Amino acid sequence: MDIEFINETKVDFLTEHVYPRLANNEKCFIVTANPEIVMKTRESKAYKNMVKQADYVVPDGVGIVMASKFQKQPIKERIPGYDLMLDLLATADKKSYSCYFLGAKEHVNKKVVEQIKQQYPNIIIAGYHHGYISTDDKSIVERIVSSNPDLIFVALGSPSQEEWITKHINNFTKGLFMGVGGSFDVIAGEVKRAPDAWINLNLEWLYRLLRQPFRWKRILKVIEFMARVYFKKE
Repeated sequence: MDIEFINETKVDFLTEHVYPRLANNEKCFIVTANPEIVMKTRESKAYKNMVKQADYVVPDGVGIVMASKFQKQPIKERIPGYDLMLDLLATADKKSYSCYFLGAKEHVNKKVVEQIKQQYPNIIIAGYHHGYISTDDKSIVERIVSSNPDLIFVALGSPSQEEWITKHINNFTKGLFMGVGGSFDVIAGEVKRAPDAWINLNLEWLYRLLRQPFRWKRILKVIEFMARVYFKKE
């Protein structure tokens, strides 16, 4: 389906690619993609172009890993976007990097920042803003640019977060940009993540479905994705 994923362990990806870029003040755009996002790229050429602008597309979803094995091009490791964000926050804390948090509901956004301050006291909070904005809102962009952040976490959900990043990344001279979906809700304690046992068994998707039955339509997209891989439909 013309979406290229990285094929590295999370540790290697961070140490060999991401951390050097941060240290050198290089811009970096990361998309964490699951089967649902890949299917969205089939349905929208504009969205596909956004995803393909990323420096790295990370395999966030067991379906991606399974598909790679079926195609005899096995991806080494699933890299959940939430876990990647936590690793980046830990590094930001160690290096005293500055972070901007854009997205989610206003009260969730504030709770995220409160949690970050408690858990990562050395992180510089460049700023934060809720996600109920237009992706064309230039005042927000100007505010973030002036705060000069090292990392910008965008929790607007797909495709809005990728749209926001691709529209405005050229206004920045540095920064790691990453769409993090519902990660703010998890950090804020609004949504409970699956227990480790479910995650280790690659059943996090099932845990979410059981807790949030309204997600069943999203599961259908995963099934369609796997069917297309199996039957090699374009």
